[in-house]
Amino acid sequence: MTVLLWIIVVSIFGGVLSVSCAALFALNARAHWVNSLVSYAIGALLGAAFLEILPEAFKSTASVTVVSGTVLGGILLFFTLEKLLLWRHCHHDHCEAHDPTESIKHGDQGRSGTMIMVGNTFHNFVDGIIIAAAFLADVNLGVVTALAIIAHEIPQEVGDFMILLHSGYTKAQALLLNLVSSLATMLGGVLAYYALRSMQGAVPILLALAASSMIYVAVADLIPGLHKRTTLRDTLEQVVLIALGISSIVFVQFLVSE
Repeated sequence: MTVLLWIIVVSIFGGVLSVSCAALFALNARAHWVNSLVSYAIGALLGAAFLEILPEAFKSTASVTVVSGTVLGGILLFFTLEKLLLWRHCHHDHCEAHDPTESIKHGDQGRSGTMIMVGNTFHNFVDGIIIAAAFLADVNLGVVTALAIIAHEIPQEVGDFMILLHSGYTKAQALLLNLVSSLATMLGGVLAYYALRSMQGAVPILLALAASSMIYVAVADLIPGLHKRTTLRDTLEQVVLIALGISSIVFVQFLVSE
């Protein structure tokens, strides 16, 4: 397949897969499954960032310092965006950023759902750019990056799905809105493909930003939630699932390199 076709197929497949799995988990209300997915997603994100994306960025740049500085600047950038509520991730049934019970109290259920969809569409668009940059660098890197993004998208989509249901949307409407929003990944990927082909020098910088976004989401958004479960059994489960997430990245690297 051509690189463009890879980007389109992965974007569509990843979006449909993550939304479908999220709907399944949300409708069955299996909170424990979502918590387990979060732990797995942390491992997948960190594994992709440190074992695949950053090594590729360092290999394809003339200045390691610039790439390292971009990662540092990217973490600060995503912190600032989150502060401005442009980059908000909900990975559980209840999310501090848009608590559905608070929305219902103040009669702004629809606004809460709209905020979710705007933020999610923006997020999906950026994911598409990240996927395109990874595939333009190397197809194997693109596959690993897409896997990490899908792993992280599922628990996020569960949170979004629950917020939409609490905001007054029907199950069919919530599913349709999430599917439409997922198309932004393909749009971002296709646009980035055509833009980046003429500016290959920007690919290492975008890879560094992709790595910083994954590191930030894993460390700032996801890991703090794991600390709320402090029993020895929960801790061991979290460690095993994080290791499993990292191992899945290594396994996919092995498969695609064959």
